[in-house]
Amino acid sequence: MEYIPAKTIITATKSREWFGIDYNMNIYRGCSHGCIYCDSRSDCYHIEDFDRVRAKKDALLIIRNDLRRKVRTGVVGTGAMSDPYNPFEKELLLTRHALELIDAFNFGAAIATKSTLLLRDLDILQSIREHSPVLCKVTITTANDALSKKIEPGAPASGDRFAMLNALSEAGIFNGILLMPVLPWLEDSEENIRAIVRHAQEAGARFIYAAFGMTLRGNQRDWYYARLEQLFPGQGLPDRYRRQYGYQYECRSPNASRLWKLFAEECERRKILYHMKDIISACQKKYQMTQLRLFDMMEP
Repeated sequence: MEYIPAKTIITATKSREWFGIDYNMNIYRGCSHGCIYCDSRSDCYHIEDFDRVRAKKDALLIIRNDLRRKVRTGVVGTGAMSDPYNPFEKELLLTRHALELIDAFNFGAAIATKSTLLLRDLDILQSIREHSPVLCKVTITTANDALSKKIEPGAPASGDRFAMLNALSEAGIFNGILLMPVLPWLEDSEENIRAIVRHAQEAGARFIYAAFGMTLRGNQRDWYYARLEQLFPGQGLPDRYRRQYGYQYECRSPNASRLWKLFAEECERRKILYHMKDIISACQKKYQMTQLRLFDMMEP
């Protein structure tokens, strides 16, 4: 493992509108999942050799000091730039020990991952849940295991991720799906969206947050097109993307409007949250009510 220097790791977010997260935490740099669509591969993030995972030197000491200096507690999010549960985490335990620090300092946690290694840390998540919000977001973009293994070769198959959602639900952890990106001409079908919502309900997921399309820019676009040609030869997918999107950054599915209507109807029917404000409210409701009761007790 190569270690890279860092001065700080827990940084404040500009807004709490993304799952109610107050702080960001990235212990690792780079990712080994090899997802063909990953925006973090883009030049603007200045991550050389993105598929090679590196860890931040003295990460746990820095995280402890960062948390100690915070004026107020809040929810610490991780997984925005690289998956916190890469294969090296199994032995390094940096994410696990960081969660222990988050628990010790009475912060909440919001984790985004594709890795079933998350289940190893259920005990800590349950401990954090006693005093602060805990939210687990599992990225699933296709209900088809064969397709998921093609486009996300280093990650567990979608079926394993649905099973992880079920385990999280049984453990009482607030969880749901990040249904993004939805790749045009590969995943943007009614059949796929219906299947994901159905499997989410069966697994006890509380929410699905969706975006029907993807982003493409710079070297990441070239990488994606090369992988499309390699994985789906003879289908002319790169040319379809070029004709449809040119050099656009936001590439909405041609079926986006129809899929959103279908998605919303399915979520309503199966009582799954899909608006951000509702997801944040449901995750934090218990703790807001506890605070209100404490304020009532303090009144003369």
